[in-house]
Amino acid sequence: MEVMNRTSWSEFILIGLLNHTGTHTFFFGVILLTFLIALSGNCLFFFLIQTGSDFHTPMYFFLSQLSFMDICLTSSIVPQMTMDFLKKNNRISLAGCGTQIFFTLTMAGAECLLLTVMSYDRYVAICKPLQYPVLMSRRTCLAMSAGVWFSASFHALMHTICVIQLPFCKSNRVNQFFCTVQALLQLSCSETSTYENGIFFTGIIMLLGPISVILASYVSILFTVLAMQSVEGRHKAFSTCLSHLCVVGIFYGAASFKYMRPRSYRTPQQDKIVSVFCDIVTPMLNPLIYSLRNRDVLAALRKQMGKWTLKK
Repeated sequence: MEVMNRTSWSEFILIGLLNHTGTHTFFFGVILLTFLIALSGNCLFFFLIQTGSDFHTPMYFFLSQLSFMDICLTSSIVPQMTMDFLKKNNRISLAGCGTQIFFTLTMAGAECLLLTVMSYDRYVAICKPLQYPVLMSRRTCLAMSAGVWFSASFHALMHTICVIQLPFCKSNRVNQFFCTVQALLQLSCSETSTYENGIFFTGIIMLLGPISVILASYVSILFTVLAMQSVEGRHKAFSTCLSHLCVVGIFYGAASFKYMRPRSYRTPQQDKIVSVFCDIVTPMLNPLIYSLRNRDVLAALRKQMGKWTLKK
């Protein structure tokens, strides 16, 4: 009877990331500040692209999608994390936990696929400039974007359904600051090793497949750029790719460490720290990397700030 009662958990207690000490309170303030910078930076970046007349190109269309993904990702995690810190034994329902897993996996998967699409956009722009208007038409961009969202949502939905249907009889205390698949698997009383291996191999496919396309795109770009006679043309081509390469390096480096480690090499504290970097710090860096190296975005920002100053 005791085991049967324990399989009927309908809510969980999130242990959280930090304790109520002076040092941890400081780190909580830093994380909250990082979240506010990420949220405001991505909202501003998204607003500039949507309202600017010079940003109606495929590259900026995909950048606006990236900003939207980062807004959704951080917003689905940090408010819950704040509640964990402010309220002891913060509870979340099984449905709420499943919803959080779905949204975080969707945004992470969508960003992974979107970075691949963006590398293809750079490949066409540099290697096949005359065919660019045809290969990257608005209809094609919308189809690519829809494919990214559908694939990421389907992948997240499958994992969410599998996890929330598991029996949880060990405990209802989740050793994380938000619901994750790995954290919930540790609470299940059923045999999950096969499913965990499936997650590991799915992670490899989801990461190595896109990164292979990105590497192939940039190898082709490199050969094309080196064949250019104009030094100015080379510089311009490299500068348009550098921001994307920085974002790709940060995202895939953190994601590989987060998703491709076997369970035997994981610790709850490591998972928490990696989650902070992947899901909070990285979304803050993305708009900074793209805006600080983009003269058009900086010019649009100065223009918009000028308008706001005149209104005051």
